[in-house]
Amino acid sequence: MTEINDYILIDDTKIEVKSIIHKNSTLEPIVFLHEGLGSVALWKNFPREIYNLTKRDIIVYSRLGMGNSSPLRVARAFDYMHQEAINYLPKILNLLDITNPILMGHSDGASIALIYAGNGNKVKSMILEAPHVFVEDISIIGIKNAKKQWNNSNLKEKLSKYHKDPEGAFTGWCDAWLSKKFKSWNIEEYLDNISVPILLIQGNEDTYGTIKQLESIENKTKGYVERYELEDCGHSPHTQFPREISEKIKTFLTNN
Repeated sequence: MTEINDYILIDDTKIEVKSIIHKNSTLEPIVFLHEGLGSVALWKNFPREIYNLTKRDIIVYSRLGMGNSSPLRVARAFDYMHQEAINYLPKILNLLDITNPILMGHSDGASIALIYAGNGNKVKSMILEAPHVFVEDISIIGIKNAKKQWNNSNLKEKLSKYHKDPEGAFTGWCDAWLSKKFKSWNIEEYLDNISVPILLIQGNEDTYGTIKQLESIENKTKGYVERYELEDCGHSPHTQFPREISEKIKTFLTNN
């Protein structure tokens, strides 16, 4: 196993990338796409656990404005997930010479994976944890509560461990979701174009979304879909139940 921490240049910005490489693997790599407030560091040890179980190359990167990537130069647009899936992700994969990835997306990262695949790009399969395909009231309430925490707790201090610009990371994400335009955000149009195997993972106590998101993906995509729902679990199943989620991913990838 070789771990490499590096940067790549995309449109004159630096994107933080961590690679875990298996020198003898001929399998498709797994590309991790983080949640709205995520980064390379915030995945913690989970990518390495998946590497150990699957023996596949692992690629993890921090989106613009997150982690140690370049800070945002302008406010994050309400369609930032489209911009990521259509502009940044294809360029990153091209520079890394990845043509048929497995996409492991969490929350916003899961939505980015769906837009990428539904826009005609080749993927082997997808693992989608707490995905969003449309806006629910619970999502907006959850983000308003996060804003209250930002204003009234040490959330900024906590996020500073994972982002060199925690204020830009938080406000960019929060302001986009709470904008008027975002109320009509919907990516269900991309689902009809997807026919690859999908593993859906959802906690029943997620404060940012409900099972309706999974039902939409299951009903509108054309390939094999496996749902895995967890009791007493919030928005980050891989954090709360890392061993259980890791084994589920291993089994899914072995069979698909």
